[in-house]
Amino acid sequence: MGEPLKIKLTIAGRVYPLTIAPEQEQSLRQAAKKIDATIQKLEQNYAVRDKQDVLAMCTLQFAAQLEAQKEAPSDDHAAIEKLKDLIDLIDVHMVTY
Repeated sequence: MGEPLKIKLTIAGRVYPLTIAPEQEQSLRQAAKKIDATIQKLEQNYAVRDKQDVLAMCTLQFAAQLEAQKEAPSDDHAAIEKLKDLIDLIDVHMVTY
C-alpha cells in the first residue's frame, strides 16, 4: 500500500475531493462514471427535476443490485464488497448534497 492519494471525482456535476489508497483509484473512478451514467439514464427516462431525487433513485438501483447479489449464490465476494463501498460513498455524499 502506497502513500495516500488525493483525487477529485465529479458526481452529478459536483466535485468531491478524496484522499484514498492508490489501489482504490481505478474502482472509485469507475464507480463515479457508473453513477453519472445511471443518473443520465434516469434523467432521460423520468421527469425528475431535483438532483437529490435522481441520486436517491440511483442509490436505490445500486442497493437493489447488491441485495439481489446477496440472495443469489456467488463466489464473487470482491464484486459485492465493491458495491458496498460504492453505496457507502454515495451515502456519504448524499448527506453533503
